[in-house]
Amino acid sequence: MSDKYTILRKWFNNKRMPESGFIDCPLAFFHAIFLYYQASCCTIVRYYCLGRVNKLAIAIIVLVGFVVDLILGDPAKIPHPIILIGLLIAKLEKMFRKIFPANKPGEIAGGIFLNISVLAISFVVPFFLLKWLTMFDVRLGYALNAFWCWQIFAARSLRNESMNVYKCLKSGDITASRQAIARIVGRDTDNLGEEQIAKAAIETVAENASDGVIAPMLFMIIGGAPLGFLYKAVNTLDSMVGYKNDKYINFGKFSARVDDVFNFIPARLTAFAMIIGAPFVKLSGKNAAKIWRRDHRNHASPNSANPESACAGALGVQLAGDAYYFGKLYEKKTIGDRLRDVMPEDIKKTVSLMYAAAAISLAVMEAIRILLVVYL
Repeated sequence: MSDKYTILRKWFNNKRMPESGFIDCPLAFFHAIFLYYQASCCTIVRYYCLGRVNKLAIAIIVLVGFVVDLILGDPAKIPHPIILIGLLIAKLEKMFRKIFPANKPGEIAGGIFLNISVLAISFVVPFFLLKWLTMFDVRLGYALNAFWCWQIFAARSLRNESMNVYKCLKSGDITASRQAIARIVGRDTDNLGEEQIAKAAIETVAENASDGVIAPMLFMIIGGAPLGFLYKAVNTLDSMVGYKNDKYINFGKFSARVDDVFNFIPARLTAFAMIIGAPFVKLSGKNAAKIWRRDHRNHASPNSANPESACAGALGVQLAGDAYYFGKLYEKKTIGDRLRDVMPEDIKKTVSLMYAAAAISLAVMEAIRILLVVYL
């Protein structure tokens, strides 16, 4: 496409033009103006259309990442970027603990610097890698974006780990069941019984339906893999330093609050998706809505009880309650009504509910993204 300024310059320098200039050659002058505006309009349309294509591409990229995760999960042989984020957090934590004094103000300040540093690196690095690769070859940029979206999703991994707990419980091996559940929960598991193990697995699947699937889906549908990595950095920081024990009560306070903010909307979207999706997997959507309205605040976190309460209502069981962490008993409110005992089969039902909620959320988010691109 010719540059609009080059077009005018060519006409001004045209040897066929009379020496008296444009005034004596009106047809040439108006022809030049016409070509100028034609080039301008083509340039605007070109960039507008390319922008729309790029925005629509994100919807396809997220869909591809989600489907590949459902099929392949997280192969152990492929290095996972979340591990790198975890290593970054551990390294920067040591550095900031040395820089800031070991008192309350110092630990809070160190925790703030840790959070900002990790979030900045986790977003900026993939953002500029994708930008550079897309400039080199747009197809490679799209491919890497889809690959990272696949790695960010955790639905298949969550399903595999929870079903491993289910299989151990069904085999009657309580020791193996405790070892399996210890892989996906932070509470003490050495003395858990069969029902407690099943409850812990259900709670983990319900909560991580938001943290590991629908929340990153929301951020990626907005900004692709870079925004997905930003969210996962928030989530990983909370899981590593967001504890209320002596070591992290001050240092991890800021990270815990940031996690609460980032998960406020996704947790509620997950609950709504579970309520809508429950009838599709032969569970009670009506009871899910009832228990969610009543119990969605029954947790120290402003977000965790949202998907857990919807799940408990859909299953017709009672979740949460007291639990031991690092040898200390923490008293917690219960979620849901104890209409029956929790069974190992409820783990399978919860996985199905997670998939239903994820599918509904993806369909809605993709539709909104496409409509906004097309009509705005």
